[in-house]
Amino acid sequence: MAKEFLISVVIYFVYVFFKSIDSMHMLQQNKYNRKKTYLKWLNKNKEKLFKDYSILFVILIVFAFINSNLLLILTFNLLYVFLLINLISERKKSQNKLPLKYTARVKRLIFTNTLISLMIVIIMSFFINETNLVYCYLILGLFAYFNKLYILIALLINTPIESLVGFYFKKKAIHKIKSMKSLKVIGITGSYGKTSSKNILNDILNIKYNSLPTPKNFNTPFGLMITINNYLDKFTDLFIAEMGACQKGDIKELCDLVHPKYAIITKIGVAHLATFGSRENIQKTKFELIESLPSDGVGVLNKDDEWQRNYKIKNKCKIKWIGIDRKDVDVRAENITLSPKGTTFDVYFKADNKRYKFETKLLGYANVYNILAAIALGKEFGMTIEQLKAGVAKVKPVEHRLELKKNSDINIIDDAYNSNPTGAKMALDVLKMMPGKHIVVTPGMIELGDEEYQKNKEFGTQIAISQADEVILVGAEKTKPILEGLKEKNYPENKIHIINDVLKAFPLIQTLKDKETYVLLENDLPDIFNEKE
Repeated sequence: MAKEFLISVVIYFVYVFFKSIDSMHMLQQNKYNRKKTYLKWLNKNKEKLFKDYSILFVILIVFAFINSNLLLILTFNLLYVFLLINLISERKKSQNKLPLKYTARVKRLIFTNTLISLMIVIIMSFFINETNLVYCYLILGLFAYFNKLYILIALLINTPIESLVGFYFKKKAIHKIKSMKSLKVIGITGSYGKTSSKNILNDILNIKYNSLPTPKNFNTPFGLMITINNYLDKFTDLFIAEMGACQKGDIKELCDLVHPKYAIITKIGVAHLATFGSRENIQKTKFELIESLPSDGVGVLNKDDEWQRNYKIKNKCKIKWIGIDRKDVDVRAENITLSPKGTTFDVYFKADNKRYKFETKLLGYANVYNILAAIALGKEFGMTIEQLKAGVAKVKPVEHRLELKKNSDINIIDDAYNSNPTGAKMALDVLKMMPGKHIVVTPGMIELGDEEYQKNKEFGTQIAISQADEVILVGAEKTKPILEGLKEKNYPENKIHIINDVLKAFPLIQTLKDKETYVLLENDLPDIFNEKE
């Protein structure tokens, strides 16, 4: 009987393997359940756990009263053939902003999870008989159904291993960075715009120095360790470390790892408000970077941001203030002109009371702030005005951040990455100055805590005020506040289109487009926020 049982669970194993991969994808997007984020996500999205076709395993209960193991085995296999085909079909249709990254940690999870599943089946095979076969199948069905919870067992088993791996790489990174005596470390944090600021700074500083930024959004302790251990070398003059946070102490932990001497805070807003608890906690956490600098360090702050301007800094390091609206700053942008080709502006330096004209391919005021911060730091590193101008002119647009590109005969303003209230307003300003028909596509903003509904409603009113010609809302439930804001400003209902799958947006745009059309893609929620039809 054991041999027949093992053969009969092959298809089941294939199904569970692919389902586990999907569960690991969600686990990874929720930071491997750090601070119970994965469990909180499951609690908020119970349908992801309970609305699952694999509940059909309960039909096997009838075989407890039918004396036909042959029919039972056939039914079990047909059930999981159906479930496997359905799962593969769903995976093909799904679109993921952040696909599963097969990191070493994920591979270890896959191994552990597969090993647990195999052990359960092997143990069962020692005790299997014609009487308890149906109960073994029911147990396996239960494991498959609760896969999103069951995956946490592998995570728990691997915790000591991950701690040892983390300790090893941390020790290695600290030793390496300490051995590079001439290396200058720059930390960049903020609620929004960290990656853009990092890439802009890197492009400008590379005119004179060999600078190394953390890749993509490697802004966690592991991300910094990987960068240091794998990419930092003796030829690197400057190391630019992007620093992310979702709770108090996160930035201090990163500073203790890399010990920055220079720092930029981009913008303090309400991102991750749910995990921080309050805007004051966000403010204090971001300033952990400034307060970790040595006394001869340099921090670049934005005086137009009241949460930076009003903070009492507990450090005697040098502070360089930038701004556009405020005049009492060290580096200021004036006479800003936006066009489809980019942005031109004058930069005023308080130190020499002079103005210089700069040009960039980038769009939007948010990028002007990022460029100002880079210019301020570049001056600290001894770069000339001509070098700074050359650096600003060669700055490349950052992918998915007010990136202007063509899709057939449609102009796309791609602002799809991690939208926020300030950036969304600026993106609408960029769209408004473009010639032709204007279409906004958005699923709204997330991770704004108690302010999420209100901020999305305000976004709806801003879309209406910007006089966008058409609005496509992705996700009927998630975009209710945007819809409310649009209606509050009497935006024409026949110009509002609601879809539940972003893949349907572009076919719809083709029916709405004009001779010259600009489409703003404002945010693109991760797969964990997908809504079903």
